[in-house]
Amino acid sequence: MAPSSYQPPTRGDKAATATRSQSVETNLSHTQSTVAKLLEGKGDAVFSVRPNDTIHSVVDILREKRIGAVVVTDQNGTLQGILSERDIVRRMAETPGQTLPQSVADLMTTQVKTCSPDDYLNDVLKTMTEGRFRHMPVLSDGNLQGVITIGDVVHFRLKELEYEALRMKQMIVG
Repeated sequence: MAPSSYQPPTRGDKAATATRSQSVETNLSHTQSTVAKLLEGKGDAVFSVRPNDTIHSVVDILREKRIGAVVVTDQNGTLQGILSERDIVRRMAETPGQTLPQSVADLMTTQVKTCSPDDYLNDVLKTMTEGRFRHMPVLSDGNLQGVITIGDVVHFRLKELEYEALRMKQMIVG
């Protein structure tokens, strides 16, 4: 006859198959946000320049827009490269007083790491950290969809964690 109420297992009972309430997979499965989710909140504004533009014009854009990098595109909007403040500062050290008239094509990074809207933010963060860069263009079918920064990813992830902690707190209290 089955007991009428729950009884905890005792020392002599056979242990059922072990279960875990948490694992790396279960903890991360619901937090695998994508680049697309980040762009929904951030927007898809992209500041781009052309390869023949001068560094002086790029510096003005960076200052005016308060951004750290611009993407370099051709007349059709196809990604050609990326140029960051760091690139400009390094060149200024190499060519003091001669950097501003130089062309974007002379300084830009042409082997650009990109991501897609479907990529997981954790993967993008890892790529950016390992590659030691802070800006990543987002491409979908070869078309530029936006640019995300390491700061965007970290900020988004922190907001997610805050929300999860609040939800857990409500579940415990409620």
